[in-house]
Amino acid sequence: MKTQVNINEYQQGSNSHKSLNILVVGATGGSGRATVEKLLSEGHRVTAYSRSANQLVDTSGLLVTINGNVTDSVELDRAIQGQQVIIVTLGINENPLRVRFFGSARTTNDVRSMGTRNVITAMRKHGVQRLIVQSSFGVGETRGLLGFVDQLFFDLILKPQIDDTEAQEKEVRNSGLDWTIAQPVHLTDEDSGVFPFLSAKGQTRLMKVARKSVAKFLALAAREESGYIGQSVAISG
Repeated sequence: MKTQVNINEYQQGSNSHKSLNILVVGATGGSGRATVEKLLSEGHRVTAYSRSANQLVDTSGLLVTINGNVTDSVELDRAIQGQQVIIVTLGINENPLRVRFFGSARTTNDVRSMGTRNVITAMRKHGVQRLIVQSSFGVGETRGLLGFVDQLFFDLILKPQIDDTEAQEKEVRNSGLDWTIAQPVHLTDEDSGVFPFLSAKGQTRLMKVARKSVAKFLALAAREESGYIGQSVAISG
């Protein structure tokens, strides 16, 4: 296992590390958009893949946008060719109550597992090894660590989505790739410049974390020296 990069050195903001070709799948959701912005700020060559990727604005000349659906394995295959790192931030960006009782209006209910499975298939085909997937705290290794109220919300409102996230994590763990699973707690849209608290043992501090803080970790994990390969990392404020 590689040694983790020194967080204090990372926070000082050196951009001297190697520029990478990185594909962000689910690039126009809250976390995906924040991740694209962070990667571009570090000088990476970013391909943004989502149904509305062309909405993203870039002045660096480092961004390529592809309007595509993760259900389209042919288009996704083309997007993955030539990449070095794949970051997956798939989810359903709709009212969770509506999704629970009526289903998603715009997104397939198994978008996380099915989309990630398609990504993995294409990565194997093109020999791309590094995969980073945003999941959720309370799934997989952190299952059972939620408080009573959060667990109730998972069971009553989010159960179909959580079941799909569990299936997604299983796909990742069985992929044979160099994977990292990011498990943030409750996400917020705060404009936070704070680096989040990270734990590979499921430990947390504040039970909310800004999407921009999560993006900082996803960008860090993409670096070859980060040392998070094969780990599920809880991310909190």
